[in-house]
Amino acid sequence: MRRRDAAAQVGVHERTARDWDRGIRKIGDARLHPDGRRIDYKTGVTTTVAVASGPSLAAVEAELHPRFLTVTERELIADMRRGGRSLRAIGRALGRSASTVKREIDARSTDGVYQPHRAQRAWANSRARPKESKLALDGPLRDYVACKLRERWSPEQICHALVLEFPDDESMRVSPETIYQAIYVQARGGLRREVAAALRTGRTRRKPHRKPDQLTPRFVEEMVMISERPPQVEDRAVPGHWEGDLIVGARNESAIVTLVERCTRYVMLGHLPGGHTAEEVRDVLVPLIQTLPEHLRGSLTWDQGCEMAAHKQFTVTTAVPVYFCDPHSPWQRGTNENTNGLLRQYFPKGTDLSVHSAEDLEHVAQQLNGRPRKTLGWRTPAERLHDLLTTT
Repeated sequence: MRRRDAAAQVGVHERTARDWDRGIRKIGDARLHPDGRRIDYKTGVTTTVAVASGPSLAAVEAELHPRFLTVTERELIADMRRGGRSLRAIGRALGRSASTVKREIDARSTDGVYQPHRAQRAWANSRARPKESKLALDGPLRDYVACKLRERWSPEQICHALVLEFPDDESMRVSPETIYQAIYVQARGGLRREVAAALRTGRTRRKPHRKPDQLTPRFVEEMVMISERPPQVEDRAVPGHWEGDLIVGARNESAIVTLVERCTRYVMLGHLPGGHTAEEVRDVLVPLIQTLPEHLRGSLTWDQGCEMAAHKQFTVTTAVPVYFCDPHSPWQRGTNENTNGLLRQYFPKGTDLSVHSAEDLEHVAQQLNGRPRKTLGWRTPAERLHDLLTTT
């Protein structure tokens, strides 16, 4: 019977039935796990409580990976063993090797007698293997870790430093994961929550990471990713393909639109006097692109910033397709990133960019476009663009 149907027949929620299957009991606003973890879902605090030493019924009857023997298979081993069948015969009946059967009988027999249910309980009890965290104990290891965390060291740096400073002391070893668990999960013990402030993230709880196919779409309008961009754009063989971004000012309150052509490195700047919402960026990009002849309006590559939420309207108006980079992949717009670095000489970080007029931006763009570039054979972007306009 499906768990949903069984839960409905018993009169409980499906999640409650799932908790029962896993040996989890609900106590107030917390859930008590078979391994002793008590998780309060209102506060997010995890603590440890004493539990019975034997395995729970859920652990005994749990169905795991097919490589593990089930209680039914153990019963068959006991029956065939009593019937005098050979190890190979038992293995063929189970569809397993004779060595698997031999190891099971040797490890789980008591006084030479193999009892299947006792073997199943022993196996279930051995799987949990509860062990106290290294950092739950007072001593030099915990003091060292806490000291380095206060100095803003990462758990990985601490792990490797221990090996170098204590090469002959195996007790001075701890993995980065153990340090994270000692901070994030009180049940693992060891490090007080105030030490967690030393972590660069400042978080005291784990942040779950979802798979790419589980991520929420960035925009309402579906994005066309850079993987679908024509290959001739990548090798810069055809001019007219642009990369774009914003450079932002102090407190993220002001911004400038930056466009650079991949083939000629020609720069265009857009003035954003008010803000940098999706609509404001669209209204600046459209006339900026429309100043170009049609053969230089090939495509635009942008990151997944929220300022491009109106990308579909931009494409409909200008007939210029927009391709989006993968998350956290600035190298996919390397030309634009390099150009933004050059622009910071004129527009330093942390300054108010709204004080610059459209004329100021045009003057800066002309200066950049008049600089000779090594990658252009020491010609200027303005000269390369002029050649394209006069020969096409």
